[in-house]
Formats: sequence, structure tokens, C-alpha cells
Amino acid sequence: MTNSPLTPGVVSGRLPAQAYHDNFSDLEPAFDAHEARVAADRCYFCHDAPCMTACPTSIDIPLFIRQIATGTPEAAARTIFSQNILGGMCARVCPTETLCEEVCVREVAEGKPVEIGRLQRFATDTLMAKGVHPFARAEGLGTSVAVVGAGPAGLAAAHRLAMKGHDVVVYDARPKAGGLNEYGIASYKAPNDFAQAEVDWLLQIGGIRVETGRALGRELTLEGLQAAYDAVFLAIGLAGVNALRAAGEEKDGVANAVDFIAGLRQTADKSTLPIGRDVVVIGGGMTAVDAAVQSRLLGAENVTIVYRRGQEKMSASGYEQEHATSTGVRIVTHAAPKAVHGNGAVTEVEFEYMAETPEGLKGTGETFRLKADQVFKAIGQSLQGVPAGLALSGGKIAVDAFGRTSLPGVWAGGDCAEGGDDLTVTAVKEGRDAAEDIHASLTGDGA
Repeated sequence: MTNSPLTPGVVSGRLPAQAYHDNFSDLEPAFDAHEARVAADRCYFCHDAPCMTACPTSIDIPLFIRQIATGTPEAAARTIFSQNILGGMCARVCPTETLCEEVCVREVAEGKPVEIGRLQRFATDTLMAKGVHPFARAEGLGTSVAVVGAGPAGLAAAHRLAMKGHDVVVYDARPKAGGLNEYGIASYKAPNDFAQAEVDWLLQIGGIRVETGRALGRELTLEGLQAAYDAVFLAIGLAGVNALRAAGEEKDGVANAVDFIAGLRQTADKSTLPIGRDVVVIGGGMTAVDAAVQSRLLGAENVTIVYRRGQEKMSASGYEQEHATSTGVRIVTHAAPKAVHGNGAVTEVEFEYMAETPEGLKGTGETFRLKADQVFKAIGQSLQGVPAGLALSGGKIAVDAFGRTSLPGVWAGGDCAEGGDDLTVTAVKEGRDAAEDIHASLTGDGA
């Protein structure tokens, strides 16, 4: 094992080499053709399918499952991609257990839904493996659109705009395109560099140029983009990380969970990543769960998620919470960080028990401490570098139902825009729908 020079308890190589390979392999194996046909045969192909209503991108789920059942998975993939061009990643990361599968008629009647997510993955993987792009680009319109942010919303918007004949340039601050899909999800949910493979496949539509290392407010200005392009779509995400507001949070060993996950995603050899023996993750969302689970998979012995409210109010789904506890993660609720203790590097985190009152969440005055040599903050992200003139709502860019901002010719979607629920599939919907409105505005034709 190799020690970190700043925090002696944080070391790499805690596990045997094979364990890293096993721990960061696919969470669920893909269906083979026979398994997919068997799973598809369970679908009732409902006329007014509740699963379709529950899907943010309104994929025709009964149709694509019927297409799998009849032996045409490529057709099923086209059905999916017509609504959600990132259907491959969404099949891997969507919380289907709280969306389409939760309302499946077989779930309601039998407690076992049709495995819609795995069927979607089977269909999309089948078509993508052939190297086939299902859509053709329309004749060029002579119009150009700038998309700032190469995450799910930005990529979905770029693809739909390019497909309709617009020339699109996508800018992103990071070295790679993909946004949340590339940098922000657990590695075991999309191994084998799937996020980049999906970006490369999406770009086969043509008409899209990607420029990385270009950030709004650094190399780019909104005024410059407005002058150079016929329309601008902002999908800049949330770059800021909220502070704990606890004494000592600047100590060594305290880090942002989003940075930890991004670093893990970009490291091929997981055995080189240092991890503490006692890890504390503060937060209650998917980022907290992903950071906690992956800490365990890297070899941390004791991993605790601490959340200030009750477990039922955690934004991470019940399925994800159960997955965390099944890997050995402990969840402590109704506690908020009060202080980080240690001489230079963290050794303990002090928490105060919290109570729900008619006046809101309040401390009880009773405290406890958790041993920690590594702490990850996962208490939410915030919008940074908002260009002047853009109206905000709730700390995000204000948009109407079409994604239009307060500035003419500027649209926004994804995590940076108001509304939504911080899901990849919702970001795809917002990017797709904004692109349709941009097209209608530039051509006078919504077709």
C-alpha cells in the first residue's frame, strides 16, 4: 500500500488487483438475445402505457419492447433513439425503479416489473455495436448554433439541431465531452469507456464540431457567441460545490465528492487511487451514494453517509440506498456537520443531531463524532459564472417551457436551468425540446 503524504490514513492498493477489476465491472450484466426475448414477453403492451407517461423523454416503451419480442432489436433501438439519443447511457443510469418500472402494470400486480431498463440497454447496445447511426442529417440550412456544455442536455440539443440541418459547435470547459456521463457517475454503472463511445457514436450524425477546454467566462463570452451564431444554447451544468459551513472543513482529507468521482472515472488503474480506512460522506443524493459505494469498492473499511434529514427525504432513490447498504455503507440521518477535527488533517467529524420542527430543521444541541481520515462533501452544487443579463430563478437560469431565457436568442437546459430533477434523462429531454424550439425560431417551421 502507498500512503498519501498529507493524510497518512489515505492509501492506495488496499485490495488485491483482481478485486478492483471485479468491483468496477458492470453492476448488472447485459441481456443476451434469449434473455431479452424472455423479458420482453412479460410485457402486456398496454394501450395507455403508464410506463411511457413516466418516462421524461416519452419513449414508446410498449413499441420498443414488442420490437424486441419479435426479434428486431435494431428497430427497437431506433424507437428509443428517436426520443432519447442518449438512450444507451440512460438505460444504465436512469432510476427506472422510480420512473417507468415503478408504474409498470406487472409491478403493481405482482411486485416484479418488466425490466425496461435492461431491455433498453439490450436494444441500444445491439444497434450501436453495429456502428450504425439511425438518423441522417438534413440538408444544411446555413444557420449556426453554439452549444455551451457537452453534457447530456448539450449533446441532445446538438444532435437534434444537426439532424435538422443546422451547423453546431459544442464548447466544453473540460478535456473531454460527455459532462455528467463522463465525469459524474459511478464507474461501475458505465465501464469500458462507454460514455466516450456514446459521444463518438452520436457525432456520426455530422454537422457538429466539439471544442474542449473552452469555458464560458474564460475563453468564451455570451456576447461573443450571440454575435457569432444565430442562436445559443447554454448547458453549463453546476460547477460550484456548496460549503459545509463547518469549522475546519479546509483540513487535509476533506474533498468534494464530485471531484473524487471525476478522478475515479478518469483513472484506468483503480488500484492507484488512495482511499481512507474510515470515510465519511456528507449528503443525501446520488453523488453521496456514488462516492460512498465507490469508497467501499476501493477498499475503505468503514464508510458512513450522514444526512441532515430523515432517510425518506434523501434524494437518492430507495434502490440506490439499498445498494449502498448492501455494499457495507452505513447511513446516519438527522445529523449535520458541526466541525472537522484534526491537527492539519482530518481525524474526526463532529455532528449535531437535527430535529424537524414547525419552524424548520433545528439542531438539538446533542453531538457525536465519527472517526474519519477522509471526508467527501456531497451537499449540492451551485451555478457559477452566470453571464450578465440572464435572469435567475432559485439560483438557476430562468427559462420558460421552451427553454428560452430572458435574453433573445439564448436558450438553456439541464442542471443549470430552473426546473428539472437533476437526472440525465431529464437533461436529454430539455436539450431535445430546446433544440426543437430553436429550429422553429430560426426557420419558422417546427417540423
